[in-house]
Amino acid sequence: MSSEQQLNSDYKKLDQARNRFITEVANNMHLYNITSSVGRLYGTVFFSEEPMTLDDMSKALAMSKTSMSTGIRALTEANMVERVWEKGIRKDLYKADDDWYKSFSNVFITRWRNATERNMKAIEDTKSELMKLEKTTKYDEIKKKVEVDLDKIGEAEAYYEWLNEVIALFETGEIFEIIPKKHAK
Repeated sequence: MSSEQQLNSDYKKLDQARNRFITEVANNMHLYNITSSVGRLYGTVFFSEEPMTLDDMSKALAMSKTSMSTGIRALTEANMVERVWEKGIRKDLYKADDDWYKSFSNVFITRWRNATERNMKAIEDTKSELMKLEKTTKYDEIKKKVEVDLDKIGEAEAYYEWLNEVIALFETGEIFEIIPKKHAK
């Protein structure tokens, strides 16, 4: 085998290895509320040795520039890619953000903060309705059921208060004092 053939063979192996990782990342992007096709875009930008333009991405993935623009916006909002500047280049350039912990934290905070706030509001409203019913009903069996429900709601409220503390650990970065970030060996 000639050295050129060996080089081509090794490039093919490199592409296969990268594609294995990109495919798995793409398959799990739903955890970030991101489609698998945008996950493939992320993988492409992640392995790129230079920042990429939307045209570069479109060519690499054989997808429209509009799709690349929509995808890169989703990745930027998730803090998975960032726009960079290079002297003499007028088009927007993007590269993968190296801090995977930051993107996970931002997605975790956003998703759980929103869900927790909605659930705490529901708890507050439900408690109010149950307490009102407890005061106005003349039936002991209803009062007993309301007491049981208020206890259940109280447990749910305690859980969401705890979850707010967990979210705060991510917001302040204190989580990394408890569980330090790992770095490549």
